[in-house]
Amino acid sequence: MRHTAIPPAGQTRRHFLQSSTAATVTTLFALPLASRSTGFAANSDTLRIGLIGCGGRGTGAAGEALTADKNTVLVGVADPFEAQAKSCLNALKNKAELKDRVQVSAATIYTGVDGYKKLIESGVDVVLLAAPPGFRPAHLQAAVAAGKHVFCEKPMGTDSPGVRSVMASVQQAREKNLALTAGFCWRYDFARREFYQRVHEGALGEIRAVYATYLTGPVKPMPPATARPAGMGDVEWQLRNWYNFTWLSGDGLVEQACHSVDKIMWAMKDEPPAKAVGNGGRQIPNHEGNIFDHIDVFYEWENGVRAFMAQRQIAGCYSDNSDYVMGEKGTGTIKGWAAPIIKAGDTWRYRGAANNMYQTEHDELFAALRAGRPINDGDWMVKSTLAAIMGRQAAYTGQEITWEQALNSEEKFVPDNLTWDMALPIKPLAVPGKTKFI
Repeated sequence: MRHTAIPPAGQTRRHFLQSSTAATVTTLFALPLASRSTGFAANSDTLRIGLIGCGGRGTGAAGEALTADKNTVLVGVADPFEAQAKSCLNALKNKAELKDRVQVSAATIYTGVDGYKKLIESGVDVVLLAAPPGFRPAHLQAAVAAGKHVFCEKPMGTDSPGVRSVMASVQQAREKNLALTAGFCWRYDFARREFYQRVHEGALGEIRAVYATYLTGPVKPMPPATARPAGMGDVEWQLRNWYNFTWLSGDGLVEQACHSVDKIMWAMKDEPPAKAVGNGGRQIPNHEGNIFDHIDVFYEWENGVRAFMAQRQIAGCYSDNSDYVMGEKGTGTIKGWAAPIIKAGDTWRYRGAANNMYQTEHDELFAALRAGRPINDGDWMVKSTLAAIMGRQAAYTGQEITWEQALNSEEKFVPDNLTWDMALPIKPLAVPGKTKFI
């Protein structure tokens, strides 16, 4: 079966984006909020928050959610590992301004690979999704089906079937008037918002090319198989080293550099690329892991604009995390964390207020809930995730991959009916030119 929701047959990508954006805005601001499951009067209701995924990002998200709205309480957490859940709760309780609103008991710490279901069923109003991204489609589907507002950390999946599941959840969230805020945090940075707004308003003229870098060191190196404790099953071993397995992380391009892919998409007004080719491989041995440590992707749009994405995670190398937008009138540059600059005739540099983009994500989510106008980032968060997966597919296979191929790929990384004690063989490292596109 082919999936053509992005965009439908008979429409150009630009027409689809224009019509879908208009429909989204109309839907979000026209539907009234009618019940506790879909809205909250201005601070008269206490919002009950549940966290799924208790690592560093999940702990941060929970703290930011509690900070964003003073009439919120954290009432439950879910993580495969109890120790991880307790470490998260201890970190939150150590913050004086939050400790009284961390109201999680032993009975509302849900563990195992299906603990998320119990948390969602526990009566929470808002769910924070911060588990490894391979789980994101299933967690989002369950949360939306249960009528929960959602903060959804990036990326939104690790394979095309997962993205298609997220697409369906996005539509269901819209129909139910549920909030769906994305963890692509740069979209909530004030400086970058103004930079891309100026680009979209024509400060650079027509865009000619975009170059993005995500050149860093390793995130979570894979230990050797000899370090695996006796009796530890496949699922636990891979979960404890989740970043090194494609089904869980999506690879470095999808899990980390997706931020840079997202900014490429932002520059292009979220219009999907027509096709992509890529190069990549594994330079530093990674024991049992099956992710590349470097990928370069070359995206092309129907109008001939090209974008270049350079991603590398190798120690001892030059580091850079920057964005360069080249237009007919000049160039726009965001060098690392520095203030964005546009040089096109006159020079513009961002001089506005600085903000904590991670906090702003939650500030705007909860303010929108109180106002009765939930945010839905669904359309563009799906496109950015699929664009990253498309780049990985091109690099893994060595083939040119079209947007339609990426959207309709049937290659499924995430196992069905995951259980704690199941056998889970590790998929071999991809070999460009030999690994087949599915």
